Amino acid sequence: MEKQIKDIKAGDTVKVYQKYKDKDNKDKVQMFEGMVLCRKHGNEAGAAITVRKIVSGVGVEKIFPLHSPIIEKIEVAKSGKTRRSKLYYLRTAKGRKARLKQVTTKPAQSKSIEATPAAKQEETK
Repeated sequence: MEKQIKDIKAGDTVKVYQKYKDKDNKDKVQMFEGMVLCRKHGNEAGAAITVRKIVSGVGVEKIFPLHSPIIEKIEVAKSGKTRRSKLYYLRTAKGRKARLKQVTTKPAQSKSIEATPAAKQEETK
């Protein structure tokens, strides 16, 4: 079992790379990017995630077994702030309600902004 799989939770936007064979029996990799709606069965052998994305205005969901040999790798692109472990309400949510706040994992970088000459004069008074 992989260590990286423990980091995936509901609300994350992930890229799942899945192996498949084309008609010439060549191994190829297909990527599916979407938001994790739920994670089931923790870290055990039968653990799975449900990933949802919108394609041409139609919602598409796939269930990926985390420890399957078909799954090549899973990358977490973004993390969303959630207060629930199952985000099934996103299936019917539209517009602003379908968005999640992003979680920043790195400390905020301070930007140095220099004041204009007029502002510097006001500060000295």
